[in-house]
Amino acid sequence: MRYEGMIYRPPSEARSLIVQVTVGCSHNECTFCSMYRAKQFRIRPLEEIREDLVHASRLYGAVDRIFLADGDALCLSTDKLLAILQIIRDVFPDLSRVGIYGSARDVLRKELRELVQLREAGLGIVYIGAETGSPQILEMIKKNATREELIEAVQRIEESGLRASVTFISGIGGRPLWKEHAEMTASMISEMQPYYASVLTLMVEPDAPLYRDIQEGRFELLTPMEVMDEMECLLSNIHVEKKCVFRSNHASNYLSLKGDLPDDKERMLAQIRAAKKDASLLKEEYFRAL
Repeated sequence: MRYEGMIYRPPSEARSLIVQVTVGCSHNECTFCSMYRAKQFRIRPLEEIREDLVHASRLYGAVDRIFLADGDALCLSTDKLLAILQIIRDVFPDLSRVGIYGSARDVLRKELRELVQLREAGLGIVYIGAETGSPQILEMIKKNATREELIEAVQRIEESGLRASVTFISGIGGRPLWKEHAEMTASMISEMQPYYASVLTLMVEPDAPLYRDIQEGRFELLTPMEVMDEMECLLSNIHVEKKCVFRSNHASNYLSLKGDLPDDKERMLAQIRAAKKDASLLKEEYFRAL
């Protein structure tokens, strides 16, 4: 297998075979993110991808899942993605699922029928970083997608029969905008109706543009208790009509939450309220990680 630079994948793809079909991120301007700063975006040739998959089959034999990296691999044309998925089926006929990162605009450049084609060819899940439901914060963090685009993209994914896994970031609005972030993110999730929704807690590495803003006092990080206030507000205001698998159990989170909405909403809110009364229930700062 050939990999270029640091490789990232969603937590749920921890046991998946990771295959780089693109290198880097075609946008690469989000202020909070440093993952692809050292990479020049490019699309890998199909023959290289085929060679990697064949090599992996010799190394590992059968694999259960494959994740297509890097940052927005869904930017590839539908024809190229279908070709990659065909190679995957040929090399790993017993594979259960293929996952991929995609931006909202990657999704919206594809018609519904194209997403259906990708699902029928073996794609199972699309991971989208929405980060926030606030238009003001989306612009502030240079997300390259509007609130409306994010909602429409997730709805299109779900309509196609694919699963959408949408990630949000607690604390991304800083102290002045925490309530707007919580309320508008909750309303976004309620409109999207994604099958999976997860919340990480903001951690910023030195290579991210936001890091300088924090160091120079232009951006105020939330305290752990303020994060709990934000999470309580967010979760209280989510109203979904169908099952939404909700997770806030990433290594960055102060409190691990795991349940299905709407069934487990009150239980998770009770966990948050208990932590607000007893800070010992929160993860110590030195145990947090990206």
